[in-house]
Amino acid sequence: MRAHYLQHAPFEGLGSIESWLREAGYGITATQLYSGDLLPDTDQLDLLIVMGGPMSVNDEAEYPWLGPEKTFIRSVIDAGKPVLGICLGAQLIANVMGSQVYPNGEREIGWFPVQGLAHAGADVFSFPSEAMVLHWHGETFELPYGAVQLARSEACDNQAFQLGRHVIGLQFHLEATPGLLTGFVESSGDDLTPSRYVQSADTILATDSSRLEAASHLMGKVLEYLHGSVTDAI
Repeated sequence: MRAHYLQHAPFEGLGSIESWLREAGYGITATQLYSGDLLPDTDQLDLLIVMGGPMSVNDEAEYPWLGPEKTFIRSVIDAGKPVLGICLGAQLIANVMGSQVYPNGEREIGWFPVQGLAHAGADVFSFPSEAMVLHWHGETFELPYGAVQLARSEACDNQAFQLGRHVIGLQFHLEATPGLLTGFVESSGDDLTPSRYVQSADTILATDSSRLEAASHLMGKVLEYLHGSVTDAI
């Protein structure tokens, strides 16, 4: 099994996702778009993970690789292969499926709860009724046509969605590790203008290990769900 991830910034790697993939037996490859890496053929992967990044999906003039990346993501979705999008990655999935991405009414940065939405009888991933997760975003998106909303928060309604059985987008960062937290703060600390839904750098860096472990556990559940689509296809 082959997992491939798209990376948009040096400080936004796989985090806790990497250990889960290795334990599940995946080989891991990456396209570092900021370094000019070439995108693979769709038949070279079984699972695609689209990471976050500080840019907007609308910044194609500044980041011309966004255009080919969007085409690639759509081709993987059309091929029926499992895709997980995180933060910018979720916004990219929404965008390639025809939805608009635009500034949210509030920036949401730090640890704030999301509420899982129940869908009785539907074959979709089930989030807990509430989970504390790491946010780092200023934009939001419309749900793609046919998508099922999985979670919301007080500051931003569309926090997670699912398309069919094999595509999930998460606005938040369940993959957070101490190293990723440090990278976020060091590289994007200018985002931390105090407001109702923006925590300080000190608060974010002081995150308790139990909170990271809970997020990592939930990340594993999401990956396990998508892994079922991978094994069904092999």
